[in-house]
Amino acid sequence: MTKAVLITGASRGIGRATARLAAARGWSVGINYSSNEAAARETAALVEGAGARALLLRGDIADEAAVIAMFDAFTRVFGRLDGFVNNAGIVAPGLPLADMDAARLKRIFDTNVFGAYLCAREAVRRMSMQRGGHGGAIVNLSSAAARLGSPNEYVDYAGSKAAIDTLTIGLSKEVGPQGVRVNAVRPGLIDTEIHASGGRPDRAAVLGAQTPLGRAGSADEVAESIVWLLSDAASYVTGAIIDVTGGR
Repeated sequence: MTKAVLITGASRGIGRATARLAAARGWSVGINYSSNEAAARETAALVEGAGARALLLRGDIADEAAVIAMFDAFTRVFGRLDGFVNNAGIVAPGLPLADMDAARLKRIFDTNVFGAYLCAREAVRRMSMQRGGHGGAIVNLSSAAARLGSPNEYVDYAGSKAAIDTLTIGLSKEVGPQGVRVNAVRPGLIDTEIHASGGRPDRAAVLGAQTPLGRAGSADEVAESIVWLLSDAASYVTGAIIDVTGGR
């Protein structure tokens, strides 16, 4: 039976690269997006071009009802959930914490923490062998910011990703006996659109040159780690956090 993976935030960047690679490796792919339907359709075309089935799933992951509806729609179409990539996340323009307003902080934590935890919960509810599932693999997207702190830029984003590291460690121990593996990938300076969202579109190129490998990474390079963790090749890996940072 063809395995099926749901990827949040799959309309661009690392999510899109992961969808394309998973399709090439034989997975059917659920493509979650928040608002940019045109970009999500481009991702779907890439998945179908690789010979795989694609399903578009619009939904704000910070909305519990939308998250439940998304997972329900996915399982109605594909019959089962074998993999989940907890990728959707946002960042805001760089500021020191003292200059951040409450609305910004709430928006970051609602999406990057609350939303990610909700999605992980729904994935476990459908994968757990104790709950009637077939087991599976969850890959959470953290960030090197979780250990660097992102001072004067995004300490809110960094904190939200530190929560993802903790989720990965705790949940892996909780659901390992239920047939579910939980791991994380911690990207560094990756050349995606998220830097423009933070007000510095050239950030990855400028800072990437200072890494031991001397360059920014690509979304495709991060996707390789994610799809490996989803696969049976990583069958004895759980609770791991893999840095894809060029040595930063």
